[in-house]
Amino acid sequence: MINQFSRTELLIGKNKIKKLQNSKVAVFGIGGVGSFVVEGLVRAGVCNFILVDDDKVTLTNLNRQIIATHKTLGKPKVEVAKERILEINPNAKVKIYQEFFMPNSEEILDNTINYIVDSVDTVTAKIELVVRAKRLNIPIISCMGTGNKLDPTKFEVTDIYKTSICPLAKVMRKELKARGIKELKVIYSKEEPIKIDDKNYKTECIGSEETKRQVPGSISFVPSVAGLIVAGEVIKDIISVS
Repeated sequence: MINQFSRTELLIGKNKIKKLQNSKVAVFGIGGVGSFVVEGLVRAGVCNFILVDDDKVTLTNLNRQIIATHKTLGKPKVEVAKERILEINPNAKVKIYQEFFMPNSEEILDNTINYIVDSVDTVTAKIELVVRAKRLNIPIISCMGTGNKLDPTKFEVTDIYKTSICPLAKVMRKELKARGIKELKVIYSKEEPIKIDDKNYKTECIGSEETKRQVPGSISFVPSVAGLIVAGEVIKDIISVS
C-alpha cells in the first residue's frame, strides 16, 4: 500500500522505516541548522521528537530558517517547528521546551531518547549537552560553526579532535579535553571564516570567563546543508543499530 514513506521504504526497507518511526530524537536549537535537521528527520520517518529552543522567529531568520516566514514572525520556534512536523506527519509525537538550555537547566534527557542533536550557538550549552549525553550513553552529534561561510561543499563529519580551521571547534576541543571527553561526532567546515566588518557582538560566559562573540553573517544554502547532513547522519546511525 502506498504511503508517505513508500519512496524511502524502497531505499532502506520496511523494517528500517519502522525503526525510524519508533525512534526518539532530541534537537537542541531550532535555527538555521536545527530547523533543517528536524525537516530531514520527520520526512525520513522519525516520529518522536523533543525540541528545545527559547527563541522566537524574527525578521533576520527569514534568510536561512525553514520555519521562518512572515506568517510565523514573533512565534516561538519550538511551537512553529512542532506545527510543521505535525503538518508533515500527523502521527508524530512532539514534546517542546521553550527554554535556553544551560548547565542549570532541568534534566530533559532520559534513556528513551535514541539520539541527540546539538545545534545550539553557545559553547557552555554545547559542552553541557555533550557531558549529559556521555553520562547517559546517548549518541550525539554536535554542529560547529556555519556562520561567515559561503561554501557548503566544505562540510565534513568527523571526530572533534580531528577538526581544524573552525574557531568554535578549537574552543570545543580545549573544553572537552579538560573534562576528559575523548570523542565527539561533529560536523564542521574547513572553509576559512569570512571576516565581517561589523561591531555587533554578543557576550557569553564559558565557565568563569566572559567572552565577546561577533554576530555572524549567514546565507540560505550553508546552515541548511549542514542541517540535512546532520539529519542524514542521525538516520544512518539509527537504522544501522541492530
